[in-house]
This record gives sequence, structure tokens and C-alpha cells, in this order.
Amino acid sequence: MCKDGSVHLSPLERVRGQVEVREDFISEDEERALLQELEPGLKKKRYEFDHWDDAIHGYRETERVQWNAACEVVLGRVRSIAFPKGSSLLGPVHVLDLDKTGHIKPHIDSIKFCGSTIAGLSLLSDSVMRLVREDDSAEWLDLLLPRRSLYILRDQARFSYTHEILKDEESFFSGKRVPRHRRISVICRNLPA
Repeated sequence: MCKDGSVHLSPLERVRGQVEVREDFISEDEERALLQELEPGLKKKRYEFDHWDDAIHGYRETERVQWNAACEVVLGRVRSIAFPKGSSLLGPVHVLDLDKTGHIKPHIDSIKFCGSTIAGLSLLSDSVMRLVREDDSAEWLDLLLPRRSLYILRDQARFSYTHEILKDEESFFSGKRVPRHRRISVICRNLPA
């Protein structure tokens, strides 16, 4: 208990139930199916180092509305776990391809473009996502996002904490090095309320 009588909560306790990482959410075969669907379009793009809001460096991105049957099964599973039944979802699925030297700087997604929940599949590489409380940078939490995992951020974890993907040279979790290679994230969002 704090001097003022309030209870001090750790960053993990503050976002309990609002942050989730599900390891091995997809199989190697499902990852391969997603990559086969995405690679032809991504290969036509160059990695960019300027982003409209300066949040991403060393990336290629696209949006997809239509997927093959195998990928649609995977995305259906993501949607059923991450979003309440009947949620209005953002139509296109966002695909973000980070080069090994790329990274995502701390940011909070605009509420103009997406709602209370974001769910992302991590393909090709393990990575570390850092959440930092927007009004208190001393309060932060790292999440290990293993290859083929699903992460979900909801509510205050989305709106009161910045999130970022650490650079390869800064990529540590619990004191251990987590080498970051090329990473593709497949991201589903709900619509703003």
C-alpha cells in the first residue's frame, strides 16, 4: 500500500486480462501457408525507412481483404479468440513486414482507425514488444512474442501504454538475448465504437 492509502499495482497487474500472448498459436504448416500467400505481394515492395507518423523504420506493409481457405481458417481462429462475438471488425487485415534492421518505435494507434482491441500473429522471428505507460515512463512491461505466437492488446493496454518492437540490438527478455530477424505480423483490429 502506498503512503496515500492507494494500492500500488505493478505494470503486469494493471494490464492483467488486457494483454495476452498465446505461444504456438499457429503450426509451422499454417505459418508456411500465410507466408506463401503474402510473399508474392511483399516482394514487389521495397523496405521503407520513412513512415507518415515516424513510428516504423525498415518496413513493407500491405492490407489484405481476401485470403485463401487455409489462411482464412487461421484468421477465423484469431478473430474468434481476440474479439467478442458480433464485434465490428476492420475489414482489411494489416500486414507489416519488418526487415532485420527495422523496428517499431513507441506509439499508440490512433482511435480514428481502430477500436479497443488489436491482435497480431508473429511470423518468421521471435521479438520483444515493450509497453510503456504513456503518463509514467517508469512503468513498463516487456512481452516475449515467440515466432508463431498470437498477441492481443485490449482497452487500457492499447490506449494508456505505448507499444513498440525492439531493435535487434536492444532485443532482450528477462536478461537473455532474443535475436530478431525479419518479422512479419498479421494484424486484426476491431472498428472504433
